Amino acid sequence: MDSRTAFCGALLLLVILLPVSANASSKLYIVYMGEKKHDDPSMVTASHRDMLTSVFGSKDEALRSIVYSYKHGFSGFAAMLTESQAETIAKFPEVVTVKPNTYHETHTTRSWDFLGLDHNQARQQPGLLRKAKYGEDVIVGVIDTGIWPESRSFDDNGYGPVPARWKGKCQTGQDFNATSCNKKIIGARWYERGISDEVLNRNYKSPRDIEGHGTHVASTIAGREVQGVSYGGLGMGVGRGGGPRAAGPNKVCWLGGSCPEAAVLAAIDDAMHDGVDVLSLSIAGAGHEFPGTLHAVQRGISIVFAGGNDGPVPQTVANALPWVTTVAASTIDRSFPTLISLGNKEKLVGQSLHNNASVIIGNFKDLVYARSCDTESSLALSNVTGKIVLCYQPVAARSMPPRQALPIAINLTTMAGAKGLIFAQYTTNLLDFLPLCRGVMPCVVVDFEIAQRIASYWSWDKGNAVVKVSPAMTVVGKGVLSPRVASFSSRGPSMLFPSILKPDIAAPGVSILAADRDSYVFKSGTSMACPHVSAVTALLKSVHPGWSPAMIKSAIVTTASVTDRFGMPIQAEAVPRKLADPFDFGGGHIDPDRAVDPGLVYDVDAREYNKFLNCTLGYLDGCESYYLNLNLPSIVVPDLKDHVMLRRTVTNVGPAEATYHLVVEAPAGIDVSVEPSMITFTKGSSRSATFMVTFTTRQRVQGGYTFGSLTWSDGITHSVRIPVAVRTVIQDFVADTA
Repeated sequence: MDSRTAFCGALLLLVILLPVSANASSKLYIVYMGEKKHDDPSMVTASHRDMLTSVFGSKDEALRSIVYSYKHGFSGFAAMLTESQAETIAKFPEVVTVKPNTYHETHTTRSWDFLGLDHNQARQQPGLLRKAKYGEDVIVGVIDTGIWPESRSFDDNGYGPVPARWKGKCQTGQDFNATSCNKKIIGARWYERGISDEVLNRNYKSPRDIEGHGTHVASTIAGREVQGVSYGGLGMGVGRGGGPRAAGPNKVCWLGGSCPEAAVLAAIDDAMHDGVDVLSLSIAGAGHEFPGTLHAVQRGISIVFAGGNDGPVPQTVANALPWVTTVAASTIDRSFPTLISLGNKEKLVGQSLHNNASVIIGNFKDLVYARSCDTESSLALSNVTGKIVLCYQPVAARSMPPRQALPIAINLTTMAGAKGLIFAQYTTNLLDFLPLCRGVMPCVVVDFEIAQRIASYWSWDKGNAVVKVSPAMTVVGKGVLSPRVASFSSRGPSMLFPSILKPDIAAPGVSILAADRDSYVFKSGTSMACPHVSAVTALLKSVHPGWSPAMIKSAIVTTASVTDRFGMPIQAEAVPRKLADPFDFGGGHIDPDRAVDPGLVYDVDAREYNKFLNCTLGYLDGCESYYLNLNLPSIVVPDLKDHVMLRRTVTNVGPAEATYHLVVEAPAGIDVSVEPSMITFTKGSSRSATFMVTFTTRQRVQGGYTFGSLTWSDGITHSVRIPVAVRTVIQDFVADTA
């Protein structure tokens, strides 16, 4: 069999070129060769050098060209090549793909309690944390911007020895020595090859994190309990991670240089050698996928990715490969209401982090309505100096997302000499940008309704309109509508793989308070949601060490909640706000304590994914049926013309004797039949059962997606739900993705 079709490890998104090279016509290419042919890493590397030597005609030039050699989990290398050299290498029979390097972007005192992972759980009702022994002996690899080791979240006082199976290392460098690692940060690496000197000079040349993103992520996963954590008094509480024993940070992302794919691949390759149980990547896939992740999954390592921050636009979800867990972001039950008092005695409420005594406004200030606030000229015309500025122009939201518009408004109003900002948008979950105002002026975010009332008051009394902004408060609990899918969270369906439901799950990712250098800050993004799922994945692996990554992912997806604490359907922030569907949050909102005992799981032999990759690379025919029948905890039929039949298999991981009945929520306009509709497990019988699902359209239309679910229930403890999305089509080349 041709080695191209025998095993293909992943697709590559590779479009942006390395900024520097020894040869002006050379650039960094990633050569992916699939499964390694030797167990000895040195022999794998030698094969890479031999291939390059045959192309360059010189061993010395071949050695100089290599940037990374991938030798632990899979075979491949990154090298400086001309276009013709890359074309020559692509013709070698053992080479799967050759593509240019790409750069990717990086995508608590409350969130873990909100998820029910309370460290003070009752002994008589132990939840996931107790069952997992608080993550003892579980190792999570974090591929991000590095680590700030002095943070209190990584104090290892009271921890036992490093797990004996750990093979990683503590790679030293600038302001990072061997003592920077400990029994909590058990190893650290940094990947600087291929990074320009200009970018390196703006960063620590070591695993030390200058940007803060990686530290925030790592502390969310594995930070120890730290008392009295807050952001200037807001969100006060105990800061802690989800529970895993240890973290191994890998610095692949650089301030001013993003995250080169060549470095990401090297980190994944090393992590497979080092002995991690879970890999957490809060990195955007930029529309395509990271190779090498399948090799990790086939070694039993669970991979968790952020889904991206390009919502609420459909078809923006990234990292959509079926063997990884892709995470959407949601809100938690905490807000920071801020009183806005108008001169007409009307009192309104926005959201802010306004708590700095040096900029507290104790009296009223002049109010000016400057509309969009997106240009210096518009602010100059409004004469905002010394005043509190209302930035409100709903039509501008069409052309600029809120997460882009707010930083611009803050910078421009600050430069114009304003004394305060009231910024209006369709979402108020923008607090992670408000530290830009800290120590300068109060900044408050309001929705369009509140902004209209402020604008009306200003119009009524233009010359004399005044306003006062009070300090923010912290409100936690049932009075805060939550969870909701965040507006910025990227949405499905996947453009690359429309038959694969993405994202898989939603988790807290809005205003998450975690470590950043020696302090604690709020950050929002699917980058913040990803580590919550990574930690839960690690805890589940601790309780169920024999479970495959697919089983763990299934447990998380099938036990997720689609309703809030009041039993109402979870909403998704969009334009306008709507009920969340599977393209917003996959199976729903993560429920860790239910995931530890799912009853049934949808397992996949990791070798099955090889065929998926061969299909995506165009090496096989008949792939449509394969996609539909891949045993995932979800079903997507993107092109139903009349009817289709597919299968799923469940494995019993609950009591040996159990009977499950099926509950069908059919997508609108679709008839769904399942055979059998009841499954019984008995002692001594097979622990797996296969069922067939038939979808039949009731209307011949070129339609959009409609949604439903299939739920297996034992009527007692277990309710195993998978989401369903179906789109009817008449012609393949005409579709509505709504």
